[in-house]
Amino acid sequence: MADNCSSVEIVEGCRLPVLRKNQEHEDEWPLAEILSLKEVSGRKLFYVHYIDFNKRLDEWVTADRLDMKKLQFPKKEAKTPTKNGLSGSRPSSPEREVPVVSEKKDTNNDTALQKKQRKTLDLNLQSATAPSRGKTLPTPKRKEVVPLVTPVPPATPVPALPSSTETSQAAVFPVVREPPTFKAREDLEPLPTVTTNGTARRLIPPQPGRKRKANCGGSDEMIKVLQYNKPQSAGVFLPPPEDSQDSSDGIPTAPRMTGSLVSDRSHDDIVTRMKNIECIELGRHRLKPWYFSPYPQELTTLPILYLCEFCLKYLKSLKCLQRHLTKCNLRHPPGNEIYRKGTISFFEIDGRKNKNYSQNLCLLAKCFLDHKTLYYDTDPFLFYVMTEYDSKGFHIVGYFSKEKESTEDYNVACILTLPPYQRRGYGKLLIEFSYELSKVEGKTGTPEKPLSDLGLLSYRSYWSQTILEILMDLKPDNGERPQITINEISEITSVKKEDVISTLQYLNLINYYKGQYILTLSEEIVDGHEKAMQKRHLRIDPKCLHFTPKDWSKRGKW
Repeated sequence: MADNCSSVEIVEGCRLPVLRKNQEHEDEWPLAEILSLKEVSGRKLFYVHYIDFNKRLDEWVTADRLDMKKLQFPKKEAKTPTKNGLSGSRPSSPEREVPVVSEKKDTNNDTALQKKQRKTLDLNLQSATAPSRGKTLPTPKRKEVVPLVTPVPPATPVPALPSSTETSQAAVFPVVREPPTFKAREDLEPLPTVTTNGTARRLIPPQPGRKRKANCGGSDEMIKVLQYNKPQSAGVFLPPPEDSQDSSDGIPTAPRMTGSLVSDRSHDDIVTRMKNIECIELGRHRLKPWYFSPYPQELTTLPILYLCEFCLKYLKSLKCLQRHLTKCNLRHPPGNEIYRKGTISFFEIDGRKNKNYSQNLCLLAKCFLDHKTLYYDTDPFLFYVMTEYDSKGFHIVGYFSKEKESTEDYNVACILTLPPYQRRGYGKLLIEFSYELSKVEGKTGTPEKPLSDLGLLSYRSYWSQTILEILMDLKPDNGERPQITINEISEITSVKKEDVISTLQYLNLINYYKGQYILTLSEEIVDGHEKAMQKRHLRIDPKCLHFTPKDWSKRGKW
């Protein structure tokens, strides 16, 4: 395959299969795009991005790993002139020969076309508005609304979550086991559909007295909690909240205009799509960055970038680092230590008072966060750095940042556990600490969207374990099944109720049965939760937290 490379010139934008090892260390040939080329010691190297793979897997490869037989050249831009003579923005398409037609013929065709369009328009206007005179013009047939499923009597509707004023008072469920009584999807009340362009679309009936977030209501309704010995079949699914991020489609919510994740993707050019740092030495660890980070250009050509693990200053050589350590007096992050239990400590750092440290922390974090765009404007943010203590000092494990004033109830802007400490429970500890701060502040919070793939997994796992922990601790009241509302779960955990609802949907726990909502906890879910909690050794102890929230709105300048 390397011989073919010399005969065919590969340019940026080409696509072809590239050899790589998968998780089972087996060879595979995924399709990849060539982003850049360079020559080192007489050898050509190609920077490839594997299509439909995360960007952190991008790498430089040699020519012998390219499958030249399936090379795809980039398509040319389509030339679509507009009225102003400027090229349009239509997608590219193969160029083809256009037959030359005389100008006179074009004019006749244009005139005939205009007459035809005018005639069609007149017919439409007459059939729509004008009364019939003489001959009756044929009106287009109105398309019938066809239900997707067989209608049933209106005695078994499945409403969405009702408003808080519609608290249902349903009968108590018996304890004995019963055969599954949840109706299948075909037995539920059908939703009307409308046919558009030959495609049937289901219409959701509007809720009376509802605002935009119709699915977020009903948080005050009592929900029965049932435990079955056998897993139940899937019940009625609620529509996902607007603020939640669903990983099933991978489509994030609309970008917001403030915070550290703001991005119009205009910076996402060929330079920022490529990793620019080969390796970072941080204390006793060497880290291989996943993404681009805007370190100074002269440092990107170095084989190793050295960081002071206490002040995070970047240096170009080991000798410079050793000389810096003789002058650096820090043995912990600057700021106030607000939590300590065992060897774990948390430090609160003001982005305005400790600007250099905060900027260096953001540069380091950008190596492992693809969506992060904040590097230098750290004044509106607080940084909470988690450290592990030993005889040499407090070593950074991870951090999260939050806005001093958030109008969207965000309690986390960016969150990161450094790669050497991942898969050891530190990520959930960071998340738990952020919600512990929200409890002290008396607020409910949610992370800033969009979440990264690893961030979404961590939050989903934390929300699931936290909510299941509460549901399993509920005790029956006067022999009845335990009851709880969405608002109560949100107040106990400080998790925003949209995230509570989306987690219940994700776990497929919530069902509508005999006029009220119930949560069915199967043995499978209970056993899985108990096993997960046994592995979760790191927990936040609220007694070890010494934190006083500040009212940043009363401060003219931070």
